[in-house]
Amino acid sequence: MAPDTVSLRYFLVLAEELNFTRAAARIGVAQPALSARMRRLEAELGTALLVRSTRSVVLTAAGAALAESAPPALAALDRAWDAARSAANGGPGTLRIGYSLSTGAGTTPALVDRLVRGSGGLRVGAVPMATPEISLAVADGRIDAGITRGEQPGPGVSRFLLRRARVGVQLAEHHPLAEHPEIEIADAAAYPLRLPDRAANPVVHDQLSALFRDARPHPRFRTPAVSFDLSQRDLRDGVTLAPAGEASAAVQPAGLTWRPLRGAPGLTIHLVLPREQSPLHRRVRAVAGALAHELHWLAG
Repeated sequence: MAPDTVSLRYFLVLAEELNFTRAAARIGVAQPALSARMRRLEAELGTALLVRSTRSVVLTAAGAALAESAPPALAALDRAWDAARSAANGGPGTLRIGYSLSTGAGTTPALVDRLVRGSGGLRVGAVPMATPEISLAVADGRIDAGITRGEQPGPGVSRFLLRRARVGVQLAEHHPLAEHPEIEIADAAAYPLRLPDRAANPVVHDQLSALFRDARPHPRFRTPAVSFDLSQRDLRDGVTLAPAGEASAAVQPAGLTWRPLRGAPGLTIHLVLPREQSPLHRRVRAVAGALAHELHWLAG
């Protein structure tokens, strides 16, 4: 028989703290009770999970494996309980979506609006997240779905192409290159290029910087002090350009414009769902697919 989920949850707290006193305080139980539950968990599994000493707690190989594999399993179980409770209450439940800020210009609001309007009573909560965290959060159940720019790596999830977008540059309206309907990559590379910190989205950062890999002279990349400055102050100097997807054209501050880069491969936006999907997840995928078709998000 599988161990009870309470013991597993207690073990995960202990695996993070590696200290019985701190773990017991965090859980809100007495330390002897926590120790007894861990001994019972080890007996049920038939293997040691912890190496205890007077000063420290260390995970065994089995303990480390359980600490890695238990969170997704518990998250899936929580979703099953939530689905059962929702069905019993006659309601469609709550959908938690994490999205990268760069998808907030049009993609995420459109999908959330369609989900809310098309699923009577469904409560949707969408929150911006750091892009590299979204797939991890979907996998461990902190959120139900994610929307990311670029195909973000990470185990335990399925990714579905939601949108393709042309790549171009943001620039001041009075910039000399703004006179052209399209801009050559080599011409753009002659100016300072602003790219957000790579940590914000390594996949897209590398894709955008690779566009200029063969340009001569080598482009001068700048990292802004403020990663998401909606006023785009650093572009108003009339010199700096910012490689960006086509969605930027819809949210231009006054004085700025966007022009496509000729021959540049497009950026992609993906819907991220758990590998094991509930009826609600399948509903989200169906709505997203219908919306992408209706709005021609995958054209080109």
